Amino acid sequence: MLHVRVIAPKQTTEQVQSSLAADEAVTHLVVLPGAARSPEGDVVEFDVVREGASTILDRLRDFGLEHDGAIVVERVDAALSASAQRAARRTPGLGVDAVVWHEIEQQTGEETELSASLLAFMTIAMIIAAVGVLLDQPILIVGSMVVGPEFGPLAALCVGLVQRRSALVRRSLLALGAGFTVAMLITVAAVWLLTAAGLVDKSMLLAQRPLTDFIWRPDALSWVIGFLGGVAGMLSLTSAKAGTLVGVLISVTTIPAAANAAVALAYGVRDEAYGSALQLIINVAAIVTAGVLTLLVQQVAGKRSRRGP
Repeated sequence: MLHVRVIAPKQTTEQVQSSLAADEAVTHLVVLPGAARSPEGDVVEFDVVREGASTILDRLRDFGLEHDGAIVVERVDAALSASAQRAARRTPGLGVDAVVWHEIEQQTGEETELSASLLAFMTIAMIIAAVGVLLDQPILIVGSMVVGPEFGPLAALCVGLVQRRSALVRRSLLALGAGFTVAMLITVAAVWLLTAAGLVDKSMLLAQRPLTDFIWRPDALSWVIGFLGGVAGMLSLTSAKAGTLVGVLISVTTIPAAANAAVALAYGVRDEAYGSALQLIINVAAIVTAGVLTLLVQQVAGKRSRRGP
């Protein structure tokens, strides 16, 4: 369930109130005349079950409230209410399967900003992975996967493609391209510094690494794992299951592959650099393909559930 707070111009409030009161997905409707000061207007608050939220939010936007007032959406962790239970029963579909497109667009849109924090997390994750590659330590590889922020822009890219938001697609591609490029260049420099300090050397890369050599030796399973990870990752975002997303991050080797490529470039090992780059491309392509297909299926399923049997 979602809680929505609306600031509506006084001349629009009656229409908004009537529209909400007539919708079975809405409950706990409260109107506070003249309560808003910035912007000025009436405050309308209500709860809506997730399976009916997208339709309601579209309707509010049709009233022009995002321009003349405000629409704020929050998640409700618990609602002890018979009225809320009735709203859930009367609205077609299941809340856990519902996609609130406005929520997803807002969440993923924030992940596309080419910020200092994104570059920092990307670089830190890649250096951790680089050390993990040289030491043949899977625990460091797993740690880099969790730290890496690349799934946010990848998810935003999927949403942008499905919703045909060219600006979101451009921002996502910029964040991914710049993020990986900057992080790899810094990782190459970090490997050179660690080598100069005597902490690592080229022989560590050329040695047998049975626990981590899968990173630069892609095969058909690389695509399968990336695809399944993309499906699970998108489902975790659309169903608001953050715990599942952590497992997804650990299952795909985007950051480790880029790190392995950076280490191989630093030491001039071309075949390993090529294999790692191919692994990275395969994973990114599989994740985006899976994410787009998952969103398209959810979009179609959502339209059918709203139409009813």
